[in-house]
Amino acid sequence: MPSTTSPAGRSGSPLPFVLAALTCAAALGGTYWAFVRTTRGQFADESAWREAGLLAPETKGPFLQFLDTLPTISLVLAAAAILFVAVLRRRYAAAVVASLVIVASNITTQVLKNVVLDRPDRGVQTLDFNSLPSGHTALAASTAAAVFLIVTPRWRPFTAMLGGAYAVLAGAATFVNLWHRPADVVAALLVVGGWALLAGPVILRADGSGRRNRQVSPGGWGSSRRWLALCWMLGVGSLLVSALLYFSVRAGILVSVPDAGRPLFFWWGVLWIIGVGFVLAAVTASLFAARTRRTDRANT
Repeated sequence: MPSTTSPAGRSGSPLPFVLAALTCAAALGGTYWAFVRTTRGQFADESAWREAGLLAPETKGPFLQFLDTLPTISLVLAAAAILFVAVLRRRYAAAVVASLVIVASNITTQVLKNVVLDRPDRGVQTLDFNSLPSGHTALAASTAAAVFLIVTPRWRPFTAMLGGAYAVLAGAATFVNLWHRPADVVAALLVVGGWALLAGPVILRADGSGRRNRQVSPGGWGSSRRWLALCWMLGVGSLLVSALLYFSVRAGILVSVPDAGRPLFFWWGVLWIIGVGFVLAAVTASLFAARTRRTDRANT
């Protein structure tokens, strides 16, 4: 029997999304303080960057080519997806919100990097200017977030996995190619994650509680919960190994020796980027999935 609850009532509370976005903001502040404002953090971040320069220089060609084309790829993907939902699906509000996420993420990144944040001298030999957050990572991640926001619910789990992989690849490329340190990449991912989470309730309300906001084909491969499970496993697993490496090196249990095949700071940075990227994808997609399931029940 159809529910008589109003569409606004079925849209649910935005509180989980807001709390998750605030967590992103807190994590961004913690990342900046720990890896830019402290000597130990600067040393770890800089060591990871230097070890990246010593490893597999032959891989930098493909990564550099990817970075050179990244802005074009990202903008083309975003424009195509937004135009599709605006023109063919007539979801004008969703297209506007997705566009605003891209704009807000990239403006926030540039303002933080060039106006708000600075890089104090802590005695670590490094670049004398702030590079946190990473602009290239923010552009790629915000494109992936925009596509995720405007796809139908039955494709969101797969899109979360694919978008997380795209953002992680872009961030790792800027690190491996020596454009940014790991903390710069992680900060950019957190900026985009915060804006995407804030946009979540707006997208859900704009789409209403009808067919657009329902699972429709819960058995489809694109809506399989295995995609979210994979995001959680990659994200949490990478973060745990990353933290284990970092604190083991800090405690002197392990020693990072790039020339001896133990570039532990490098792998810490790579795993940190992978972990944050996929955890953000998993959290965002899980919040959307939970809301979608409630909407399905309300419409049955």
